[in-house]
Amino acid sequence: MTTSCEPRVDFTVLDAASILAIAMGGTPAVDSRPASAHPRVVTGAAVVGAWRSADGVVQLKLRVDGTYAGEVAGRRQPAKGTYWVDGESVVLHDDSGLQTPIHVLDGELEMAGHRLRPAC
Repeated sequence: MTTSCEPRVDFTVLDAASILAIAMGGTPAVDSRPASAHPRVVTGAAVVGAWRSADGVVQLKLRVDGTYAGEVAGRRQPAKGTYWVDGESVVLHDDSGLQTPIHVLDGELEMAGHRLRPAC
């Protein structure tokens, strides 16, 4: 599977709050795992690095010091804050106070409907 490393801008018109809600979530997603599935523990080292959606709209950098920076194409102000690993999820805590859960699934991150893969 190959992904393009060229940036792509989404020209959908949304206000900043809508974009933040879409890109960074803010509400926990419903867990779709079967009840019998055992959660796998993800360590911080497994998620550290640069991630981006296949279309390039969402980019996320998880740093080893527990901080992150995120960008959404077309949004003027980038998101930043801290994160921690909670079982098989990562929780972003934005400087504005917003908390966003991210699920780690098969080497990808799922955040607010976006699948993020390791960046090029």
